[in-house]
Amino acid sequence: MTWIGDNSGLIWEQLREHVYLSIVPVILGLLIAVPLGYIATRYGWLANPLVAFGGVLYSLPSIALFIVIPAVLGTKVLSTVNIIVALTLYTVSLLIRNVIDGLRSVPAEVRQSAIAVGYSPLHRLVAVDLPIAVPVIFAGLRVVTVANISMVSVGAVIGIGGLGELFTLGFQKDFLTPVVVGVVLSLLLALCCDLIIVTAQRLLTPWARVATPVAGVA
Repeated sequence: MTWIGDNSGLIWEQLREHVYLSIVPVILGLLIAVPLGYIATRYGWLANPLVAFGGVLYSLPSIALFIVIPAVLGTKVLSTVNIIVALTLYTVSLLIRNVIDGLRSVPAEVRQSAIAVGYSPLHRLVAVDLPIAVPVIFAGLRVVTVANISMVSVGAVIGIGGLGELFTLGFQKDFLTPVVVGVVLSLLLALCCDLIIVTAQRLLTPWARVATPVAGVA
């Protein structure tokens, strides 16, 4: 507890960096995956190659990607851009399947009704298709957010890793407290982010809420 009090500034700084490195790629990945998923559903032959490419991309080791990206982008090894780009690629690779599956789950008669009342393709996507696809897309969003929070720690190997740097500090000094603090804060961060996504899904899909039946009422 003494170490935690003496290093509260360091802990807070690493937590903020962890949040930034975890959440920004999720937002960027979602903004990229939705248009790609829409294009893939509109031109069906693109779906399988995109999903397959996403699977291959996600299979790449994160450490290797963190090291290769600076050479490709010309950034410094210790630049946070490398982590953000790598995790954005992972986010897109995971979300693309969910976006495609979500958009494909929209009933054909709903699409036809939207077309019949004069919705343009873009208007229909925003007002009809995406709201119906939200549960499937957000299921993937929950997985990828937790995965990103976990993978950011790996960046500590190259000197950028948010809470992962507490792990490195603990191992170097053979001192367990920083490791425990890093693990607990990572778990709490993942839990908070998951609760936020679930709450956002409920707000975006009010029709999906099922009233709890009253006991004794058929």
